[in-house]
Amino acid sequence: MIDFYTFATPNGKKVKIMLEELGVPYKEHTINLRNMEQKTPEFLAINPNGKIPAIVDNEGPFGKKTTVFESGAILYYLAEKYGKFIGSHLDSKAHTMQWVMFQMSGIGPNFGNLHYGLNSMEVKNPAFIQRFEKESKRLLEVMETQLRKNTYLAGHEYTIADMATYPWMQGFRATREEWFTNLPSVRRWMDAVGSRPPVQKALA
Repeated sequence: MIDFYTFATPNGKKVKIMLEELGVPYKEHTINLRNMEQKTPEFLAINPNGKIPAIVDNEGPFGKKTTVFESGAILYYLAEKYGKFIGSHLDSKAHTMQWVMFQMSGIGPNFGNLHYGLNSMEVKNPAFIQRFEKESKRLLEVMETQLRKNTYLAGHEYTIADMATYPWMQGFRATREEWFTNLPSVRRWMDAVGSRPPVQKALA
């Protein structure tokens, strides 16, 4: 059994997608970020950085309880443990992980900062918003170029790279639909990922 600590954010959703795709038993624990539950001593014992998501695998390697935090690390851990959604050789694993890192270092920070600038800043800062909007659009063009040649982000197989990226795209497609007008390959990819029953169950 895996204990899964999360909240309704893109980073939490990506791990839930993976758990549903694997079909493994897990128990979901909601950590209410608005109430600062992520900063309680109990949760800090699981993730010293005080952020969701995190998992505790009660049947980890060598039969030991294993704790993993950071969404990309969790996806990697689960993919390696169950031998799914990452590739079978070093080259395919490297291709998968480079697109996971693309999401972690590019999509997440830029889309997250843009969301903050648009929705949470008490005093709007146009230069701040423009900076992250410009870079977010550039990253979408990178995705479009990759997806013109490939079914999925890391190639022609569905991987944790797609699970990591899809929740971020889903939210912005709903609020910035015009961004996706000239990105047919990104839209095609989103429709393919979004139609998967485990993804639909995870995001319901």
